[in-house]
Amino acid sequence: MAGTGVIEDYVTGLSRTLRGPRRPKLDMITEARDSLLDSAEALEGDGLRRDEAERAAVEEFGTIREIAPGYQEELSKSAGRRLAVLLFVTVPLTAIMWNVIWKIFPAAPAAYETMPDWFVLVARGVDMLQMFIGLVGGLALLALGRGLRRIRRPRLVTRFLGLFVWAMLPVMLVSCGALMFGSQDYADFSHYPPGTVASLVSYAIWAVQLYCASRCLSITRRVPAPVVTT
Repeated sequence: MAGTGVIEDYVTGLSRTLRGPRRPKLDMITEARDSLLDSAEALEGDGLRRDEAERAAVEEFGTIREIAPGYQEELSKSAGRRLAVLLFVTVPLTAIMWNVIWKIFPAAPAAYETMPDWFVLVARGVDMLQMFIGLVGGLALLALGRGLRRIRRPRLVTRFLGLFVWAMLPVMLVSCGALMFGSQDYADFSHYPPGTVASLVSYAIWAVQLYCASRCLSITRRVPAPVVTT
């Protein structure tokens, strides 16, 4: 049985108030609506009119201002887990991909002999940094999973992860830019399809990471005042 107005207005206001990943948010809203409808139907069976039953069910459920923080906390954990999985999986794979590319690149053996000394140091530094980022993702995933028993404010873990990704961006851009500059006279990827594909994959992964990090920062802001519908 669909809501006649009170429940739908309440659910709409709750949906507009919450921020988070689409699927988990939709599941929460659906669960809230179903719970309210079940409660309203029970009250209606006790003799209340439909509008009175829905109003009573909403009052018993709690105001949006009261329940929104708990719902938002769950959404922030969901967003943090998504970013953590993304970092834990894609960053080490990216490092491995580029190591393989350099080993099979036709000019790689000769190029390494003529490249400046700092190039190999920076390349190794980038590999270590990528592994570190992946490790942070793994630790965050653990914290937002089994670690929830000990963490009182998981929202801060999600926010830290978003800030961490944005902080690492300039470091990675400068480091990778230095590698590109240092190798331009020794290795030409423009005519090497695997290198081109690897570059495009890397850019795409960066874009997704930054998008997810931005979403984490947006989601973990203070919960806005509930939206009142008329």
